[in-house]
Parts: sequence; C-alpha cells; structure tokens
Amino acid sequence: MDIKLIRPDKKYAGQVMDFKKALAENNEGFDGCAGLEDVESFEEWLDFEERLKKKFGGGYVPSDVFLAVRENDDRVVGIMDLRRELSDFLLNYGGSIGYSVLPSERRKGYGGEMLRLILDYCRELGKERVLLTCDRKNEASRKVIMNNGGVLENTVHDDVGLCNGGVIERYWIIL
Repeated sequence: MDIKLIRPDKKYAGQVMDFKKALAENNEGFDGCAGLEDVESFEEWLDFEERLKKKFGGGYVPSDVFLAVRENDDRVVGIMDLRRELSDFLLNYGGSIGYSVLPSERRKGYGGEMLRLILDYCRELGKERVLLTCDRKNEASRKVIMNNGGVLENTVHDDVGLCNGGVIERYWIIL
C-alpha cells in the first residue's frame, strides 16, 4: 500500500478542508478528525490541544493527529488520531484510535493500512494494547479492526449518540 502517515502540514491545508467538505456533503461523522467539523480554517484546526481542551473540558486527552497521504500523488486519503490515554468516555465509547477515509477513496484498503501504520507507531511508543470501537452496523470498520488483530470484548448501548445502529462494538488489539 502506498500511503504514509504524516503530521498535519500547511502544504495540505486545501486538501484537509476539502476532506471536511466531502464528509459533510455525505452527511457523515468526523471520526478521528480531531474536531475538523468544528473549524472554519486549516489554521484553526491545527490548534488541536487548546481547541479540544475547551470542547471536551475534563474529558480531554492529548492525541497525535496524522494525515494519511498517498505517496504517488501526495493526496490526503484519510485522517486519524491516536488518543494517548483513555478517559472514561473513550474507554466506553470512543477508543484509543479514530480514523476516517475520504469517501471517494474507500474500499481500496486505505483504512486497514492506516490502522496498520498507527499500530506500528503505538508499538514505538511502548503501548501494550489499544481499544477500537465501531458502530455495530459498520461492517467495513469491523473488518479493518479484525484484520488488524482486533478481538471483540463486548458491545455497549450507544447512550451518547455516536452511531447509527445504537450499539457500539469494543475491540482490543494486543501489540
């Protein structure tokens, strides 16, 4: 697979904002996009820590945000974040890792490769395991998680309105 994970860079500002537009036009969630749905500009989005601390208050945890960039044409095909810790909310509903693939780039293997690459990064950080969650009705996400070693721990009722199916599946990946 010809993608790499890189830290957000102004070189990709237009593509990131186009990514936001594509998700909004498809009426989709912004999983792993570090609050992209809440900003008007790339520069505003880059202020992850201060902006997200204000949004989540005591539930905020530091995270590492990455762009998934296709190497042959330098196109942003995905965005993901790794939450360094698990708050109670993340432990129950959101997980350690969130990601979104550009709608026009789905079904090409990018989600699985993005997860594989971030798991390598997690190993470098010394993490022993990570939690991923998905909507019970999201077959594609389930396959990506399971193909990367995810083991279903349980399901929880979606009391917070994160998914369409009303049930969130919780998977652990041992690193």
